[in-house]
Amino acid sequence: MSNSGIGNSIRRNAPVPMAQCGAACALEILSDRWTMLIIREAFYGVMRYEDMRDDIGIPRSVLTQRLKRLTEAEVLERMPYREEGERTRYGYRLTSRGQSLGLTLLALMQWGDEELRDGSSAIALHDKETGARLRVGLVREGTSEIPLSSARITPQN
Repeated sequence: MSNSGIGNSIRRNAPVPMAQCGAACALEILSDRWTMLIIREAFYGVMRYEDMRDDIGIPRSVLTQRLKRLTEAEVLERMPYREEGERTRYGYRLTSRGQSLGLTLLALMQWGDEELRDGSSAIALHDKETGARLRVGLVREGTSEIPLSSARITPQN
């Protein structure tokens, strides 16, 4: 297996400085497990603070801090909601910037299923139009790609 196509020689420095690396910039925001799990919750449509906290088992102080950082980075936005007989509260949903992380999250899920689990997945990804099974991968420039909005994600039984 090649090491990524960048070259097989031993390097003393990365070919891209940290300040110019998109991955390094992204990790300034997405730098820990809790942050990615919060994004996962929002990706699945979980909006309420308490529901997120219960699902992922995150301490309140950590959830509050991560939600603040993700809101400031315009990955999430606060949305007011009010349940009958209750005061107004705020939930969180993905912004367009946050939604663009969908492929990254799906790639992590795919890798985790294939490399860390038994190869089975808790979800299936299908093309809404044709029903064909989808995988995350590279697309040649100039060829059509399937936007995430054209995918249907369903739980596996």
